[in-house]
Amino acid sequence: MRHPLLPLCTLTVTALLATGCSSGASPAGEGRQAAVPPASASPAAVKNPAELARLGVNELGQVPVLMYHQLTEKPAGVYDRTPADFRAELERLAREKYVPVTARDFQEGRIGTPAGTHPVVLTFDDSTNSQVRLGTNGTPAPGTAVAILMEVAKKYPAFKPTATFFVNADAFSATGPAKALTWLKEHGYEIGNHTDRHQNLRSLDPAGAAGAISGGQQAILKAAPGAKVSSLALPFGAMPRTAGVAAKGPGYRYDGVYLVGSNPALSPFAQEFAPDAIPRIRSAGPKDEDAELGSSRWLDRMAAQKSWYVSDGDPATVSFPRTAQGKVAPAFAGRARPYQP
Repeated sequence: MRHPLLPLCTLTVTALLATGCSSGASPAGEGRQAAVPPASASPAAVKNPAELARLGVNELGQVPVLMYHQLTEKPAGVYDRTPADFRAELERLAREKYVPVTARDFQEGRIGTPAGTHPVVLTFDDSTNSQVRLGTNGTPAPGTAVAILMEVAKKYPAFKPTATFFVNADAFSATGPAKALTWLKEHGYEIGNHTDRHQNLRSLDPAGAAGAISGGQQAILKAAPGAKVSSLALPFGAMPRTAGVAAKGPGYRYDGVYLVGSNPALSPFAQEFAPDAIPRIRSAGPKDEDAELGSSRWLDRMAAQKSWYVSDGDPATVSFPRTAQGKVAPAFAGRARPYQP
């Protein structure tokens, strides 16, 4: 198991944020340029203020970026989940009107989920065989994360089968990196970087950290030529000691850098959104170790507080209650559509 226990990861992330490693010094999302939205809105997009208010539309709300690792029938630590637990969490998300988007689309502000729904980002670290393993017929093996995700999406048609897989150089060894990554790319999944050998980047000098990131980038492009790699997940949540190395270096530049630690992300349209230090939530049940920091409790809190992102169904606009107008990032001011609840 590559990750330390959660309390250590949380302490690492907290300390890094306190020392300013998540400051605007990183080029990730430099200038906060608004992404070009899709050409047309959904036919179900909501424009009437009364309907926006009824749905509680708030595209400045929180977005859960969920973090998964190994699926196993016998969990050995807090980062493991059983296939049944994983399926149950996906079904809960579907029932509560969450719709998956990739990390790339989230960080770029390309969130086109239907009106009244909430985006969720499903991320997988370490490229284990329990996540992706293809059978001899080229389809996902039963019980793997991608197979379960596709099954849940078939049961709940509004639940889009997409996710981001943060991979290392030895990705999905049972299938082989080339075959597995090509399958992911061709089926609408995002491939992100997790360094070549899962190094603790804070333990390396700037050249070593950049080399580990660049090595992961090159391994992906070798296995899946033409893949767009615009997201990085930091092993152990450890930020390089030199600001900016995580987001930009020889042969790579990322629009989103993802941490380990344990709270929902801000909307990408929010003024305080930091693309160089995007938090994630560890998948965990209500009775698991450190459950207060895990996904079940956070989903409960977001529902109770109605702090979640609620879509207006139109990817070309950013709708929110007028009282939150001062929170929108200047880059998205032209798309802002405040309404009076």
